[in-house]
Amino acid sequence: MNQTKDFNRVAYYLDMGLGKTFVGAEKVWELNNDVNLVICQKSKIDDWVQHFKDHYPDYEVFDLTHKSQAITFRNRLDTKSVYNRDIQIIGVINYDLTFRRDWLLKISEFTMMLDESSLITNENAKRSKFILKMKPESVVLLSGTPTAGKYERLWSQVQLLGWNISKKTFWNSYVDTKWVENGDGFKQEVIVGYKNVEHLKKKLTQYGAVFMKTSEVLDLPEQIEQKIMFKVTKEYKFFIKNSYLMIDDDTELVGDNNLTKTLYARQLCGQYHKEKLEGFRDLVQSTEDRLIVFYNFTAEYEAMKAIAEELERPVSVVRGGEDDRTAYEESDNSITFIQYQAGAMGGNFQKANKVIYFTLPLGKGSCDLWEQSKKRIHRIGQNNTCFYYYLLVKGSIEEKNLAALQEGKELTDELFKES
Repeated sequence: MNQTKDFNRVAYYLDMGLGKTFVGAEKVWELNNDVNLVICQKSKIDDWVQHFKDHYPDYEVFDLTHKSQAITFRNRLDTKSVYNRDIQIIGVINYDLTFRRDWLLKISEFTMMLDESSLITNENAKRSKFILKMKPESVVLLSGTPTAGKYERLWSQVQLLGWNISKKTFWNSYVDTKWVENGDGFKQEVIVGYKNVEHLKKKLTQYGAVFMKTSEVLDLPEQIEQKIMFKVTKEYKFFIKNSYLMIDDDTELVGDNNLTKTLYARQLCGQYHKEKLEGFRDLVQSTEDRLIVFYNFTAEYEAMKAIAEELERPVSVVRGGEDDRTAYEESDNSITFIQYQAGAMGGNFQKANKVIYFTLPLGKGSCDLWEQSKKRIHRIGQNNTCFYYYLLVKGSIEEKNLAALQEGKELTDELFKES
């Protein structure tokens, strides 16, 4: 915090597990504005509301996803008492609801904190355009993504820090790209590396940014990754060759474009792969420790949950519309199923030290989801070696996908190109 004590616009690019919540909240308190706004992922709303209620009793805290609380928050803004320092208020709202609340553009003299500020990296997205139009007096950005070296994602964030550099100049100065054939007779620009990185970090430091990796602060336990391989099925081979498959006489898979072909290929490596499901069963039976399982599709979850219940293992789940961590908290042999979009980017699960990847994330944002999913257990409070088990179908898109993720790439159509 000493590095940014003289800044009212700051960015804490701290690796996962370094306590960004506490650092960000403390900076908001230090800035001492009467009106404050936290923008975060939907899954983190309750965490932020509770954090401020627990640690900052002087704030009146509002969950702006609730209509009644949003109305009260707005009423507070309309009264002079707020700006006469009779009361300090803080509202918490998720990214995808923010741009649907035009009244937020009218707020002035406030502190805005973006949790996982990497979510505004696409400056053309509605959420990004809206947030960049807002007029905060002070800004706090929190993210672990930039520490992975994806510096092209910083441009829209540096605008909020007050560095008015154009996107073209930013890329020309710090990002190396080249044009490659995309397979359709056209070329596309791809990032091949970065340049002047130390100068970039120095410049960002001048605008209140702090970069910090876990290894620079903590000596966290070792991480061990293990691949568990399964044979590719004849059904998968047939589908890849013909873009068509009938399953059990009543399910028809038609890959009539790259999107659907990718989808069904992934499912043939997941919920339809009986050997992998049996492998999951074997892995669960091999330990009585808490397990965290990441997955993509509902059918995968239902198949694995059935196995867990058959083995009489307590189950917790974090997925769209459902967040039940009771078994995780109370049972040391529990299995917690986490759908990537719902839980990979947030949550403390360091009571467990073993993660199973039944399937991997794919497409836009997959690198971030995968990198952050690993940090759910590898964080402050973890004293044991962390194990990551990848259930992979040999010779399938899964092997290519994992290799791409390890290289920091996000692949879609390229998965179907010949090796």
